Amino acid sequence: MSAAAASVDSSLWVRRFSAPGTPRTPDPAGSADPPLRLLCLPHAGGSASVFRPWAAAAGPDVEVLALQYPGRQDRYREPAVADLTRLADLAAPAVRAAVGDGRYALFGHSMGALLAFELTRRLERDGRAPELLTVSGRRAPSTRRDGEYAHLTDDRSLAAHLRDLSGTDPRLLADEEALQMILPAVRADLAAVGGYFAGPEVTVATPVLALIGDADPWVTPTEAAAWQRHTTAAFELGIHPGGHFYLDGRRQELLALLDDRLTTARR
Repeated sequence: MSAAAASVDSSLWVRRFSAPGTPRTPDPAGSADPPLRLLCLPHAGGSASVFRPWAAAAGPDVEVLALQYPGRQDRYREPAVADLTRLADLAAPAVRAAVGDGRYALFGHSMGALLAFELTRRLERDGRAPELLTVSGRRAPSTRRDGEYAHLTDDRSLAAHLRDLSGTDPRLLADEEALQMILPAVRADLAAVGGYFAGPEVTVATPVLALIGDADPWVTPTEAAAWQRHTTAAFELGIHPGGHFYLDGRRQELLALLDDRLTTARR
């Protein structure tokens, strides 16, 4: 790891999970890297904790990390960032420090897929590309839908949108105080996603695995297949049963898929 990366405190941005509910504490003496680090990036309005259960499902050979965006949970008092490229710029040094010099891969869902793409571009420039970029539940950045979030004009419509997606705990949506705490971050995230575009000439040199649910109203197979434009390496599209949050309940299956693709890529 470079001296600059080593000096960055990644704890503000990156959560480490070694067992359900138990953060992994790095060895101050510098223990050996685990065989693989999997950095997960949550959806719009989501937080790092949505990937906490992945740690138990991953087993001892994978260290699950998750990015914590400003404006939620323990970063609630920070303003959420409504610009995706700026968010990538802010997060990149901490991500670089967190993944160290060992093997790692990125998994981003929905908004997290776009952010993972932008982080990969920065990490490649730093000479620390991931072994695999998995973009889940999001169409390619060169594929637009005009007015995607134009109907989300007030708190009621935004809350209804979250209920339709089925990715937010219904108890939070039913609690007016909790709802008012999460809506500002959701609005900023949707603004970041809605304002982001990258033409087909914007590519990474990292293999890309695109995953979607077959009943996801927010991304079609054609839109997901357009991710192939954005990599000069291998590309694969996987379609699973389910909607936008098809990944819920499929942790073991998805982790096995990632392990298989990473093993194949290293041969």
